[in-house]
Amino acid sequence: MPYQTVRLTRQDDVATLTIMTRMGSMNTTFWREMPQALAEVQASRVLILRGEQLFSAGLDVKDNAAVIAPTLGDPSAFQAVVAEMHAAIEGLSQLSIPVIAAVHGWCIGAGLEAISACDLRLCSREARFSLPEVKLGITADLGGLQRLPHLIGRGRAAHLALTGEPIDASTAERWGLVTEVLDTPEALFQRADELARQLAGLPARALEGTKRTLQDGLPHHESMQSAVQWNARHMTLEGLQNALKK
Repeated sequence: MPYQTVRLTRQDDVATLTIMTRMGSMNTTFWREMPQALAEVQASRVLILRGEQLFSAGLDVKDNAAVIAPTLGDPSAFQAVVAEMHAAIEGLSQLSIPVIAAVHGWCIGAGLEAISACDLRLCSREARFSLPEVKLGITADLGGLQRLPHLIGRGRAAHLALTGEPIDASTAERWGLVTEVLDTPEALFQRADELARQLAGLPARALEGTKRTLQDGLPHHESMQSAVQWNARHMTLEGLQNALKK
């Protein structure tokens, strides 16, 4: 179905979801449309998340303020509004397929929280990342403060969140926020597509089980047993025989 704020395209088993708003800003329509688009994506094998002009300037403060302002001082009403935003971000991590974030230009606030919910993150050389909510007098509440410490360590996550200062692509790679830095946006999108096709060629159940185990948050032994149980349910003799032929 057509959307106003995102464009969903498919080529073979790879879906690409492009944020189409001006500067990749996340307005109220985006929060409604994103979960709907993610529901369509599940039929694919891999998802690439990217922006058009840049990845994302984060929350469209002016547009969202019209919805948020009437709820201030009413925690339950405020939480209901934010729940829609959570559905969009959490939807990325809850997909059973791998999600690759391809970041060019700025990745700010809610944009950074969105890529923290992805499985793999690549960027181009000019990319910049920041979590500036503290400068606006608010606490980031879309999952970034929960996920970033696991990705880059608590100290570096605290540096991003408490200072609100941006980091460049080289720093993001050194910190482990991204795993590859490409010279240009064009090279970035080509590499993201190559990686997506590589993943799409792997057994879907194995990818899903790996993703779920990485995310489960269980203690060490319980997480290992969870992986064993997944294999017990989904591993097949045919799959083993095909692997041995390679």
